[in-house]
Amino acid sequence: MKTANLYTDLEFNEKRPLINVLFETPFTKEIRIAMHSGTEMKKHRTSFPIVVEIVDGTIDFGVNNEILNLKKGSLISLDSNVPHDLKALENSIVKLTLTKNDEMSRVEKVIEG
Repeated sequence: MKTANLYTDLEFNEKRPLINVLFETPFTKEIRIAMHSGTEMKKHRTSFPIVVEIVDGTIDFGVNNEILNLKKGSLISLDSNVPHDLKALENSIVKLTLTKNDEMSRVEKVIEG
């Protein structure tokens, strides 16, 4: 059994999103992304399916040539190789579920730009 709290040690950075691995299971990696209002994750894609949950705040989520306004409680799943981007409209907490095969370094590269 593993537990985590999305609000423990929560910090926001005005320049870029901050990521933390909450825990890993035999099949997933659970990640928190803290996005300060106005910060972005530029267009990127992954080789594996993902699930994104907006835990708090509001995110403009660009996918399939449209922008979805995702608010607290929204979930979206994407298949592999689907380009997408995120922009925080207010301080926001995003929970990202990756498959075990996906690499944290890929997410870090997206945030570094």
